[in-house]
Formats: sequence, structure tokens, C-alpha cells
Amino acid sequence: MSHLPSATPSKTAWDAKDLAGDPHRHAEKAGKVQRMFSAIAGSYDLNNRLHSFGRDQAWRRFAVQTASVRPGDRVLDVACGTGDLTEMFARTEAAEVIGVDFTAPMLDVAREKRNHNLSQAQAGKVSYVEGDAMALPLESGSFDVLSIAFGIRNVSDPLKALQEFARVLKPGGRLVVLEFDRPSWFPMRQLNDVYCGWLMPRTASLIARDKSGAYRYLPKSVGTFLNREGLQEAIRTSGFERPGSRALTFGICVCHWATRVSA
Repeated sequence: MSHLPSATPSKTAWDAKDLAGDPHRHAEKAGKVQRMFSAIAGSYDLNNRLHSFGRDQAWRRFAVQTASVRPGDRVLDVACGTGDLTEMFARTEAAEVIGVDFTAPMLDVAREKRNHNLSQAQAGKVSYVEGDAMALPLESGSFDVLSIAFGIRNVSDPLKALQEFARVLKPGGRLVVLEFDRPSWFPMRQLNDVYCGWLMPRTASLIARDKSGAYRYLPKSVGTFLNREGLQEAIRTSGFERPGSRALTFGICVCHWATRVSA
């Protein structure tokens, strides 16, 4: 399968000054994130596989298992990127799977992959929509499952996004969130900090030929985002009940889940 190249030149989105503080507080965060992902869309999957040692797909499989998709369910995958998680949901008994992302070049890659990676029946379930996680262009109470993988920290207002997720889910609908975290075990935490903070930004930027600052932003965005307990509390206060979480791969990734409050 061919991969689409970056749709836009790799212009700087995040410079050293932007990343000296908390990137989540930057007034232009949304536009910077959009430019960043536009720049790295063509090499995004390759870098994910290489720099997670293939664990990113295992984490997505765990998220699908956690969602407990039932025959006929409608699934919404927010911040779907190049569609890896969307495709996994298409292989379940879901009736329809919609992937939403606000970066058009990422969706271009997702659409190309759909036609190569899925059977005709599976591909027929999937549609991709350009949209904002904080203002989803979808009807209230219309989905049984909503997922977001490694995207909640990239929105300008995570609480607003979570409230929007509650809006589009049916009462009793299931939310599944994958997000990076810093391991609690000190040796692994130190190793992860060196790998993510020093090695990965250099090698990933080289592979992507990226000058946008994407792979300098990504580790910084993890270190300054809500920790596991903080994200659980944000979910709990946004229209969800029975939240839970499980650390994966020594706590490098955490899977969160919750149920939309019943009417």
C-alpha cells in the first residue's frame, strides 16, 4: 500500500519558546496542533509502530475489547487520525463506524487505508468526517460507543470535549479513552522520560523529515497533561458514571472507560 506524503510543507508549529512552558495553555494550541498533524500525516503510522515497538496496536486492541461492541452498535472514533482504531472497530459486529478528525491530511490517509485494509463489507461500515472534538457535527444521543485514542490531550479544552462526548452518546453508552501517562515505577519512569524526551523526538523527526516541532510537542504534552487520576475525575464530572482505568505496558499508556449517565 502506498502512503500519502504530507499534504502541506513542514512549517514550524511549535518552537522552543512555545514548549518552554505548558503547551496546553497556548492561545493558539488548536491551530498549532492542526498544522503539526498535517505535517506528519504521511509518516505517522510508521513512527507510531517504530517508536512504540508495535505496542500502539496492542493498546488499540485492548480499547476495542473494553468497548464491548454489540451487534448493531454505532461507534464514533474521535481524533481518529489515520484510522487505525476506526478500522479495528469496523472488524467487530458494529453496524456503523464514523471516524472524526480535524486534520484533513490525516483523513486522506485514513480513507486510502480503508480501501486497502478492510473487506468490502467492513469498509462499507466506515465513514470519515472532518470535525472538532469540542463541537461534533453529529446528533445528540446517537452513538453506543465513543472512543478517542491519544487525542484528548490535543484538544484546547478537554472538559468541553468530554461533555460533547456525553452529548452524542446514548444513555448507557460506553466511552473508551487511550492516553499516554508517565509510569509510576521510578526506573521505568526515568527510562521512559529519556526515551520520549530525548531519543524519540530526534529519530521520529528525522524519519518524518519534520520541522513542525511535532515530536518535541508530543512528549511535552504528555508531561504537562492530566495524570491518570486527573483524567478519571474529568470524565466523572462530564456526564459519565462508573469510570475505571487500567495501566498498559508499565503505565506508559492508560485505558480509561466510563458509561454515559442514564437518563
